[in-house]
Amino acid sequence: MKLRYEQRVFLMGLLAGVPGIAGILLWISGPPEWFARHPWGVAAFIVALWIFLAGALQRQIIFPLQTVSNLVAALREGDFSVRGRQSRTLKAHDTLEELIREVNELARTLHTQRLGAVEATALLSKVMEEIDVAVFTFGAENRLKLLNRSAARLLDLPSEIAIGQSAEQLGLSDYLRDGGPRLLDASFAGKAGRWEIRRSTFREEGLPHRLLVLSDLTRALREEELQAWQRIVRVIGHEINNSLTPIKSISGSLQSLMAKPDRPGDWEEDLQRGLSIVGARAEALGRFIGAYTRLARLPQPRQQKVDIAELVRRVAGLETRVPVTVANENRLVVDADPDQIEQVLINLIRNAADASLETGGGVSIGWTPRTSYVDLQIEDEGPGLANTLNLFVPFFTTKPGGSGIGLVLSRQIAEAHGGALRLENRSTGQGCVAHLRLPLG
Repeated sequence: MKLRYEQRVFLMGLLAGVPGIAGILLWISGPPEWFARHPWGVAAFIVALWIFLAGALQRQIIFPLQTVSNLVAALREGDFSVRGRQSRTLKAHDTLEELIREVNELARTLHTQRLGAVEATALLSKVMEEIDVAVFTFGAENRLKLLNRSAARLLDLPSEIAIGQSAEQLGLSDYLRDGGPRLLDASFAGKAGRWEIRRSTFREEGLPHRLLVLSDLTRALREEELQAWQRIVRVIGHEINNSLTPIKSISGSLQSLMAKPDRPGDWEEDLQRGLSIVGARAEALGRFIGAYTRLARLPQPRQQKVDIAELVRRVAGLETRVPVTVANENRLVVDADPDQIEQVLINLIRNAADASLETGGGVSIGWTPRTSYVDLQIEDEGPGLANTLNLFVPFFTTKPGGSGIGLVLSRQIAEAHGGALRLENRSTGQGCVAHLRLPLG
């Protein structure tokens, strides 16, 4: 039966002590005749046997430790294929076998982790090469350490030449300045356009590094601009056609009337009525163009300290068709353009009054201060909103004679102040509520 490691060490320790014990016993009991005749020879034999057994004990202990040390050294060097040999017949508890087994399991775990890290790194490298975003990594002294394919195309330099150069040599030093994301128009060796600049820092091997990401927004902005122009052309074309079609029809009828040799007796009345319609349609078209111009030329707000309570009371007094209730009188100051905010409140109160007229209800105005903004609520008791998707579409209106720019202009003013505007049906009762959010001063 094969002995366990600790049993072998124990027995070898016992055997290493046998020569010394035997010599002591011989000395105590009195040396025999053969020992008296050759005392030095027997002593030399005992010492030699003792040294041999001590060396065997040393090998029994040191050799397995050297094997484990070689296994750990292989792991440290990154060679995870080396394994320690384990006995297939020994089933009892063995300290050396357990140590080798744990080292082998450690090698398998490290191999699996390294394989996963290599695969993840390969995937990350593939993604970095394929994305259409320029990525630069700068190390000490702002020298380039890594860049992807888009970044190399942007610099119009091969990667092996660009790596190692400083940000100043590459013309990127200005983009490494601290600060949040920003947009700017810039020209590089490989491309010009509008870019979003993002910077961040990270550490590798304890040393600080900087990450620079340049996103080309030119194509996206051009697509958005194209869509905006298409919407504008559609809206303007629709309104112009709505005005020109009756004008063309009426002018054709009037031409036919004037070309007749025998005109009816009331032809002058027909002519006057047709010209009036042409004039009315031309005036409506002029109002439409004027409203569009006003929407497109909204000036920047001239902010100053504005008392919300005073402003709301003044605007509420302008509406006389329905009762307008001011819910609270708490004084609250915001930084805003009083003329623009007054125009927003006039539009919202007028819309609320128009809705309340249909049901005979009223309008109420209140405000709730929050941590960094104030929420003004304009509530009506009208029929509510049937379609909330097109509320802020320019020139969309459900009211006869409406221009369809009041809500759009109001939201544009609110956003220019750093706020927001939204409309929703009331959760309690009938009607609608408009939420105007403005930042506190």
